[in-house]
Amino acid sequence: MQEIIININNVSKTYRGNTVSALSNFSVEVVQGEIFGLLGPNGAGKSTLLNILCGILPFDTGRINICGLNLPQQIDEIKPLIGVVPQEIALYPTMTAVENLKIFGGIYGIRKKELKQRINDLLNYFGLEQSKNRRIKTYSGGMKRRINLIAGLLHNPQILFLDEPTVSVDVQSKTLILNNLKEMNAQGTTIIYTSHYMEEAEMLCSRVAFIDEGKLLCKGTPKDLIHNSGSENLESLYLKLTGKSLRD
Repeated sequence: MQEIIININNVSKTYRGNTVSALSNFSVEVVQGEIFGLLGPNGAGKSTLLNILCGILPFDTGRINICGLNLPQQIDEIKPLIGVVPQEIALYPTMTAVENLKIFGGIYGIRKKELKQRINDLLNYFGLEQSKNRRIKTYSGGMKRRINLIAGLLHNPQILFLDEPTVSVDVQSKTLILNNLKEMNAQGTTIIYTSHYMEEAEMLCSRVAFIDEGKLLCKGTPKDLIHNSGSENLESLYLKLTGKSLRD
């Protein structure tokens, strides 16, 4: 039996001043070693859930367990086990890629010799070795996105949280990012990935959950969800469930 690495049980979150919940009794389990896709449009609650799982946001009700540890009570023990790649580019534009990554490595407390090797390995892995001494402001959107991803991988986390990792990137960078994520997952990294790109999710994810207006609509493997609903693909399934198109 596969081990449950994340257990989200009836979690709700309402932002102060709002009457509508960002998350409403949301429950889902993530199995160790899978790529789990959290799918829905902007404003559906995806980023809210990721921020809660990373310990950035408190939640109002419910229970969350990560790697056998309770959130938020054991957040200090959880943090070394997770890597976070936000949707926003969280880099210093006037510094080089290496300089940026040294700062992030220092935050994780990685020793200098180990950090230097880790930076070199990951830059090579993501095809950025030749550009490592260029300032981030000279990078394309796709290159920035890759450095953003590397920053969340420096400490070799068990779980990687990705918030829309391929938004506004060129085809070459998107292909490289997705292929590398699949390879990392094959080596044992559990990945939780948010997106509104349904074709991408069908290719990448072992299981997905649809979220809309903070509520879980359905979950399962892409193949089973499509087959059991009689839909052509995940995008048409979302339209069937909500009456809304992700292309709107």
